[in-house]
Amino acid sequence: MEKNKNMGILTDDVITSIVNSDCEDVFSVLGCHQINQHEIEFRVFMPDADLVEIFSYQDQTLILALTKVHPDGLFCGRMQGERLEKYCVNVKYGSEFYLQEDPYRFGSAIGEQDLYLFGEGTHERAYHFMGAQMKTVDGVNGCQFAVWAPNARRVSVVGDFNLWDGRKHMMRKHIPSGIWEIFIPGVSEGAHYKYEIKTREGHLLPHKADPYGFYAQHPPEKASRIYDNQRYQWQDEAWHTAKQRFTKRDKAVSIYEVHLGSWKRKPQEGNRYLSYRELAQELIPYVKDMGFTHIQLMPVSEFPFDGSWGYQPIGLFAPTSRFGTPDDFKYFVDQCHQAEIAVLIDWVPGHFPTDEHGLGRFDGTPLYEHADARQGFHPDWNTYIYNYGRKEVATYLMANALFWFDVFHIDGLRVDAVASMLYLDYSRKEGEWLPNAYGGRENLEAIDFLKHVNERVYRHFPDAMMVAEESTAWPGVSKPTHFGGLGFGFKWNMGWMNDSLEYISKESIHRQYHHHDMTFSLYYAFSENFILPLSHDEVVHGKRSILGRMPGDSWQQFANMRVYYAFMWAHPGKKLLFMGSEFAQGAEWNHNHSLDWHQLDIDEHASVQRLVADLNRFYVNTPALYEVDGEGDGFEWVEADDRHNSVFAFYRKGNKPKDKVLVVCNFTPVVRENYRVGVNEPGTYTEVLNTDNSRYGGGNIGNAKPLQAENEPWHFRDNSIVITLPPLAAVIFSIEVDA
Repeated sequence: MEKNKNMGILTDDVITSIVNSDCEDVFSVLGCHQINQHEIEFRVFMPDADLVEIFSYQDQTLILALTKVHPDGLFCGRMQGERLEKYCVNVKYGSEFYLQEDPYRFGSAIGEQDLYLFGEGTHERAYHFMGAQMKTVDGVNGCQFAVWAPNARRVSVVGDFNLWDGRKHMMRKHIPSGIWEIFIPGVSEGAHYKYEIKTREGHLLPHKADPYGFYAQHPPEKASRIYDNQRYQWQDEAWHTAKQRFTKRDKAVSIYEVHLGSWKRKPQEGNRYLSYRELAQELIPYVKDMGFTHIQLMPVSEFPFDGSWGYQPIGLFAPTSRFGTPDDFKYFVDQCHQAEIAVLIDWVPGHFPTDEHGLGRFDGTPLYEHADARQGFHPDWNTYIYNYGRKEVATYLMANALFWFDVFHIDGLRVDAVASMLYLDYSRKEGEWLPNAYGGRENLEAIDFLKHVNERVYRHFPDAMMVAEESTAWPGVSKPTHFGGLGFGFKWNMGWMNDSLEYISKESIHRQYHHHDMTFSLYYAFSENFILPLSHDEVVHGKRSILGRMPGDSWQQFANMRVYYAFMWAHPGKKLLFMGSEFAQGAEWNHNHSLDWHQLDIDEHASVQRLVADLNRFYVNTPALYEVDGEGDGFEWVEADDRHNSVFAFYRKGNKPKDKVLVVCNFTPVVRENYRVGVNEPGTYTEVLNTDNSRYGGGNIGNAKPLQAENEPWHFRDNSIVITLPPLAAVIFSIEVDA
């Protein structure tokens, strides 16, 4: 078209870039601009508009009618004066007029310090300006959008407020940070949006969800939603005062692991999920009644595929909308705290899915992931691996970790699949991975990242729990970084889990040949701050339920389960039990269905449930079982070698000399009459817990009367007691030492 003499900088190329939505510096073109000392020019792009006028902001009267300089909707006009900071745009479509704000009159809301820290990889609160932030700017309500896409030619916000038209809200690019932003007036909470991104080569990508989005549509829908995360009024002040009672290594920690989508459903209502608020009313009282001190939620960050259980998240900053709004999730956490229950959530910084609306090839290039599949693609899960060495990615993940503590008041993160982050050759064959700069297999960037995150979390939230699911012998996982560790507070004891499950699944007659499976964990039990996990991974994919692993007839199966649980609760280390295992669910866990609550109508199942509740209460009220978990002083073998009888006996000790208990476990279905056990001191030994109690479905064999220690040496000790040891059972004795 012929160039208009009054266009100023609007050359044909610039006009083409605007109407084709290719302009990288759209704010330098659109809006109100000072052309010379005496003139200003308004440039407005309103696709499909018939007329655009500039109105006074004060009295909303006509200032200037603009000329349509391109049939696709680019309007322009000049007038005398100085650049106007405020004005309105009156737009006509057909016979209708719409008076509105011009988004291109608003300046940037992101400060230089934010941009610097973001690019440096150290911005701890990037969620304060990234994503969709509801704001009032110059008295105008709207939403500020910001997204990182450094290699894009153009980024637009599209949503139900602009008919998903990427031409209408093209964003401002901050160079060299690669952050794009725009304030869109009038956009309100609940609106759906995505980012439309044009690559450097000019290709439009599938619309992308907001990496920093606070809320999302219910999958399989894929849009992000605007949400005000500042509105909720917390009521958990008392919890934060007393929180350290629940999170330190010398405290009782008994964790109930929950998959929110299948703990309980409403079969009479189409098998629907319980909402966060319904879960607050049902799950929390149950957990409290069962005596658990912590709830650990399998991933709550938004994820597209139910079958991933949340371990392939798309929206790290958005609690999944399957169960309600972000405020509903805050209510759940709030109610947990008011019931004195700590909340841990699974956090997945190790990988992310390849769904086209997610982070993968976000701006057309490998941005969050590595370019080379030998570094950037996980063969086991068909997912991308984060590029931890890229500063902006480190900011994204670190800010997300802090976000859950800051915004949602959670008490800890259980970091998933840490081993897959630590090793470059994890689940890879020779030639399928790239060594580090020193030729080794350690992922140095991931190691630095984990240390950095742990340091920042504990700096800002000293009563937090950072827990590693780490399945190898990596040293110092739960040691402070200044001692050369990774800086976690706790580590899952996967070795204990595998060995003990292997042992308990054996027929009792064969256990004498696998005795070491139950003793080996004590060789390393104090090298880390351990949590003993019987998690969701142990009751799926053909592994059978915990009950299903038990050998023998029905009686032996339930008795095996009872003695095993007692051994676990008495063993050094904090406790974690996956939902359903507390009442001996017979079937494997199925994420598509509720737990088999009807089995509680059967006394054997209800009896196991009673035992777990009593174990929890006994554990919490017995300092010997938790105060010295991390040191050898808290444990002492009495009998570790009676493999022929499959008997184990040991002391657990607290900080005070009087705080000690004696634990004896019999892993055969044979009653051991007159079984002599060496003891350290003369005194009275009283049976305080017996898993063969009829309350738990047992035969009431045991030691009803207190036992007096005899001056007969045994087990290299000067004194001993003679006990009745029930079949497939554990007995625990309190000790009153003679004066």
